Formats: sequence, C-alpha cells, structure tokens
Amino acid sequence: MPAYKTMIFGASYGSLLATKLAMAGHDVTLVCLPAEAELINAEGTFVRLPVRGPKGPLQVEVASRALPGRISAATTDEANPTDFDLVGLAMQEPQYGAPGVRQLLDATAKAKVPCMSIMNMPPLPYLKRIPGLDASKLKHCYTDPSVWDSFDPDFLTLCSPDPQGFRPPEEKANVLQVTLPTNFKVAAFDIDAPNAMLQQMQADIEAVRVDTEQGNIELPVKLKFHRSVFVPLAKWAMLLTGNYRCVQRDGARSIRDAVHTDIEVSRGVYDWVKEVCLKLGAAPEDLVPFEKYAAAAEGLAKPSSAARALFAGAPNIERVDLLVQSVAAQIGMRNATVDETVEMVTTRLAENRKKAA
Repeated sequence: MPAYKTMIFGASYGSLLATKLAMAGHDVTLVCLPAEAELINAEGTFVRLPVRGPKGPLQVEVASRALPGRISAATTDEANPTDFDLVGLAMQEPQYGAPGVRQLLDATAKAKVPCMSIMNMPPLPYLKRIPGLDASKLKHCYTDPSVWDSFDPDFLTLCSPDPQGFRPPEEKANVLQVTLPTNFKVAAFDIDAPNAMLQQMQADIEAVRVDTEQGNIELPVKLKFHRSVFVPLAKWAMLLTGNYRCVQRDGARSIRDAVHTDIEVSRGVYDWVKEVCLKLGAAPEDLVPFEKYAAAAEGLAKPSSAARALFAGAPNIERVDLLVQSVAAQIGMRNATVDETVEMVTTRLAENRKKAA
C-alpha cells in the first residue's frame, strides 16, 4: 500500500479527514494559523466521534499521536504544495482571499497538484465541469472569484462535507467534536491518475478497526468515491432547506427547527433543489431522499455555522443559497422560499458590512 501525503487548508474541520487518513497510514499536513500550528505540532490533534457500538452508543477519542500516519501542521509560508500527492480545501470560501492563503492556493493551482475541495461552496472551476452551466455568470456568488483563476478544472474535484463537527469552545484549538458522523462523498477527477489514489484512500480507511471498551470495531466517517460529478451537489438541497433557513430576520434558529417547524415547506424547498440538480444532469441515485435528511436534522440542535457567523457580524459567508438561486435561474427555475432566504441573508450581510465600515 502506498502511503500518500496530503496537505489540507484548515485545521478545524480539516482535522477530521486528516484523522481518517492518518488512521489508514497516510501522512497529512494541516495548513493553519501560527498558534494553531504550534499547538498541533506540540500535542497533536484529538477528534471525538460518536459511535454505534455493538453493545450501544459510545464516544471514541482519536489522538493523532497514536496513529500509524503522521499529522503535522504548517503555516502558509512554510507549506509547499509540490511536496504532496493531494491537497484538500477545508476552509470557508471567504477565507481563501486572505494574505498568505491566496498565494498558497495559487501555487497549488499552478503546480497542478490534484485538489479536493471539502467546502459547502464548490470552487468556481468545479462548476465548469457541469455540462451546460455558464460558470462565468456565477462569479457574483463568490467573495473573491479571482482566487480560483489559476485552476485547471481537470485537477479539481469536490467532496461533500456531510459529516458535522465543531470545536468545543471550552477546549483547545486542536480538539474537534463530531456531531453527525456521516461520510465524505467525493466525485471523481476528470483525469484518471488521481482517481486511483482516492479509491486506495477509500479502501484503506474502510479497513481500519480500533480497540474500544466494546471490542475491536470500525469507526464511522468514511471516504466514498463516486464517478458522478453531481454526487457532492446532493448537499445543496440540505443547505437550502436547513442551514440557510436558520437565518431569520430577528436571529438564528437551529437546523432542526428550520427543517421541522413546517415540514411541508421544507420538503418543497428540498424537492425543488433536487429538481435543479436533476435538470443539470444528476441521476436520482446521486441525490439523498428528503426523509433521510429530515431524520438526520432531528439531531442538529444548533444553528448552522453560516447563521452563527452572520449574527456574529461576519461581513462575508459562503453563499451557497445565492449560488443555487443563480444556477437555477440559468435553467429557468425559481422558488419563492429560496428567494426569501437569499434576500434575508443578503440584507443581514449588508448590515454587517455597514457596521464594520
């Protein structure tokens, strides 16, 4: 088995995929702020996973120092993308324009290192891989679309960030608590060579077993390889039904409340977004049934990260809501509930920017 080297932008959410890769014997470097890098290099990372054990639920903490693969950290000026077989993008879309991050991202693109985005917001060049979609008319959805200019779409793919996790505020920055341990679903690259690597990573992760108080078991959160370019876009319906509808005029509500307060309105939004994906060319099996998502949303008792950021005063957030609205407009589709959500998010962002000015 070849051991691959992966560089991941972002040490928070990125530590989850890093941990799964390191458990399978691969090495990962997390690119992050200097204080985070110093902490991770001194103590490692800790990821807590809720598990359905054979005798009942349990929580397993995985410490990177005990794994066969190595997790280290570096700042943007220390990392060199040509040292790696794969690059992961696990930061929020607005962060890629930050000084240092922009330059490293551009170097990654120009080096043509296979790059796998683990963002809710698909990088702009990925949308060029969707037949019939005019990506040039979607630039207004991005905080700074120019950061993606150097990317060749052949070397870029998308991995749906379905697992949910957060950094517990009372813990150090090297701790991640997973709340929804679902799978990462990655679309194939348009070129063949990196696909063999992704399939090997999938197999290596699936083979891992760990010793627990309930015996030797497998842990959740796998990497699932899919040929269809549309599979990661299954997240769009979830985001527009739950995450962005956490945003209300007077504050944020939980994802559970956004989905379940009026289940039929939620179903209508979800089915509409699925129809957008189907008209773009997705197959029904690429997408997730509403019932499965609604059941998962029952356990999501916090507002989405986008809503929390918005009401904390963020001047920019990922605008998947605006992106889906704009993509739908290209194929002649509109939805009144989605339009209302986009308007609320846009208004709140304008207020935040005005206060920050």
